[in-house]
Amino acid sequence: MQELIIIAIIALLIVGPKKLPDLAKTLGKGFNEFKRATEGVTDDIKESLKEDKKQDDEEWKNSLLMKKPESEEDKTDSSDNASRKL
Repeated sequence: MQELIIIAIIALLIVGPKKLPDLAKTLGKGFNEFKRATEGVTDDIKESLKEDKKQDDEEWKNSLLMKKPESEEDKTDSSDNASRKL
C-alpha cells in the first residue's frame, strides 16, 4: 500500500493535479485494451490446441483401427507362405 501512495504522490508532482485524472483514465483504457488483446490471443491458442488434440486423437484411433490383430496377420502370413510353396 505504501508503494502505491508513493507512486501517486510522484505522479501528482510530475503531471500536476489537473492532468492526473486524464492520465489515469488513459492508463485505465490502455490496460483494458491490453487485457482484451491478451484474452483474444489466449482464446486463439486454446482453440488451436483443441483442434490439434482432435487431429492427434483421430490419427491415433485410425492407426489402431487399421492395425490387424496378430492372429489375423499370422493367418495371412501362413496362407501366403502356403501359396508360395505350391
